[in-house]
Amino acid sequence: MKRQNSRKSTLLFLGVTVFLLLFLVVIGLGVEEEATVTDFTRTNLAPSLRYPFGTDWMGRDMFLRTLAGLSLSIRIGLLTAGVSAVVALLLGVAAATLGPRVDGCISWCIDLVMGIPHILLVMLISIACGRGFVGVVTGVALSHWTSLARLVRGEILQLRQAPYMLAAEKLGVSRFRQARLHMLPHILPQFLTGLVLLFPHAILHEASVTFLGFGLASEQPAIGVILSESMRYLTTGKWWLALFPGLALVLVVILFALLGDRLRRWLDPASVHA
Repeated sequence: MKRQNSRKSTLLFLGVTVFLLLFLVVIGLGVEEEATVTDFTRTNLAPSLRYPFGTDWMGRDMFLRTLAGLSLSIRIGLLTAGVSAVVALLLGVAAATLGPRVDGCISWCIDLVMGIPHILLVMLISIACGRGFVGVVTGVALSHWTSLARLVRGEILQLRQAPYMLAAEKLGVSRFRQARLHMLPHILPQFLTGLVLLFPHAILHEASVTFLGFGLASEQPAIGVILSESMRYLTTGKWWLALFPGLALVLVVILFALLGDRLRRWLDPASVHA
């Protein structure tokens, strides 16, 4: 009974967390236009009941801007993490199944990408792609697949030594059929967990690159843009311009990290009770 309750509580946590993140996305989409409304009669107002996060130097509601920025960051995180995970899955399977030459080439690419700091690599790719939304998405997506690809490769190489896989190979089962029927179902839990854990990295790196001026355009209500613009006003005592958006970003990243950890426990019966 205790074990069953533990799995139920884990599943409940997953459901609540996913609902909360989707709620932030929907609410942020709904207030995007209102978040850009300027009113110079209410500039630089401190947090209050009417404006929980205060207002900025253009009279924009920081609470609405933060919601819109979180929604955009989560959507970018979903897109980039999904692309990175698919790339990692394809390259990991190819490295483990298509022979030593392909394995050596893909392993060299993994080492090359992992040898460059993520922020620097995202910045370079973003600049090469013209910055903006396309540049950030391309940069984050093409720089976060390496760890998951190495994990997939290792799992499949270990799986290929299993007796039933050796028997299937002796019976002439094609490599594509082996991958579809045996390998992919085996690595699905690790793949899903790795996919979720890519989200916080993607969100943080998108915000960091945008903060440094190599990401999203300044007219977009992104968290990185909000934090970058607020830096020039901190010395004048406008602390709320950076504090609340920064805390909101940290909380979303923590939610994704907890979601990945609980998903790992739920998919692995041996660890769900740990």
